[in-house]
Amino acid sequence: MKLTNSKSSFGWVSIIVHWLSAAAIVGLFVLGWWMVDLTYYSKWYQTAPMWHVSIGILLAVLTVFRLIWRFSQPQPVFEGVQWEKMSAKFAHGLLYLLLILIFISGYLIPTADGRGIDVFDWFTLPSMGELFQHQGTTSGDVHRWGAYILMGLTGLHALAAVKHHFIDKDSTLSRMLKPAKNNKTNGDN
Repeated sequence: MKLTNSKSSFGWVSIIVHWLSAAAIVGLFVLGWWMVDLTYYSKWYQTAPMWHVSIGILLAVLTVFRLIWRFSQPQPVFEGVQWEKMSAKFAHGLLYLLLILIFISGYLIPTADGRGIDVFDWFTLPSMGELFQHQGTTSGDVHRWGAYILMGLTGLHALAAVKHHFIDKDSTLSRMLKPAKNNKTNGDN
């Protein structure tokens, strides 16, 4: 079982973290979109935001791990023509920046009133209080628009992977589904 990356293939750690992150990002977007219209009398009025915030905090921790893992592992070379390689690097960087922006703004929304964030009743992330005027509203706007942009970029990311798989017929998508069977034949370690 190949856990680590090589120059030609992602390992299982990168693959699992990628797909867990993707599922969490899409799930959080759908949950967030749905929950903003809940009324006070809905049985989900308190539960949905608690799930959204708790999963968001856990995704932030997973993303920190992912970034550490990414920079400690070799990365498979991007496939495609030069402009595609440059676009892919830019898009990946932008995905991470948007995630960080969404995590920070998401933290600032519920903590503006000084209360910490309870994460599934496992632990409480403390509040730094109101750091600027209208913190909850401003952070909410940044969070929402960041999420919309992230979902658009995620859709482009998925379309690019599908294009590489079906049109270019290269290994861009398949190497994110399972590691290559034997990387040593390519001189990878």
